[in-house]
Amino acid sequence: MKEYYDRGIRYITLCHGSDNDICDSSTDSRNPEDNGLSDFGKEVVAECNRLGIMVDVSHTSDKTFFDVLEMTKAPIIASHSSVRDLCDHPRNLSDEMIKALASNGGVIQICFVSSYVKKTKPNKKREKAMQALREKYGPRREIKDEAVLAEMREEYMKVYEKYPSERATVEDLINHVDHVVKLVGVDHVGFGTDFDGGGEIEGCSDVSELPNLTLELVRRGYSEEDIRKIWGGNLMRVLRQVIEAAEK
Repeated sequence: MKEYYDRGIRYITLCHGSDNDICDSSTDSRNPEDNGLSDFGKEVVAECNRLGIMVDVSHTSDKTFFDVLEMTKAPIIASHSSVRDLCDHPRNLSDEMIKALASNGGVIQICFVSSYVKKTKPNKKREKAMQALREKYGPRREIKDEAVLAEMREEYMKVYEKYPSERATVEDLINHVDHVVKLVGVDHVGFGTDFDGGGEIEGCSDVSELPNLTLELVRRGYSEEDIRKIWGGNLMRVLRQVIEAAEK
């Protein structure tokens, strides 16, 4: 961990789409039992606290989330997660989780992946094509040949293009910000675009359209100070607190 810190790493996401040696993921369906943070994972969190590295609980299972909160000595972040109450997806945080995160002093950064922002109407043709690809290639994690992986990604992209799904809008995304603000206050929310992981909504598909979010915040009456907090101020505050905790 110290080597990563020395290389400039200042936050670590504990897992991605699958369970690992650190913790359980919110989207790994292979094992229905949620075991949360492992003993090794507890060591990882403790070492992050010691060094001054932010712990990121996006992608983690619910039990992992609460296990981390139970043992961390510093605020944590959810770098790219949205609100489960508005869009029921395991990658999102429930109101209980958001309240616990705020009590810890942490921040939830609303993710731009459309399916985490708004439930869309079923697309039967798209799902049929996707199922055919899943049957053809099997689990992605089991594919070791890079050429096969590239071929699979290309075929999936063709399906996305042929059967585009309805996308959430900027207004839908700011509804998530509003929800967090009403629940725990403006000091605990931000943006986590995930542009390199599928983040794209109608009205904001890349960095050139980020001002559209600020415009919608202004329309809804957010002050300049509020907007500054949402656009990174809250995250930087957490980073400072993590560093201060490590120095004690």
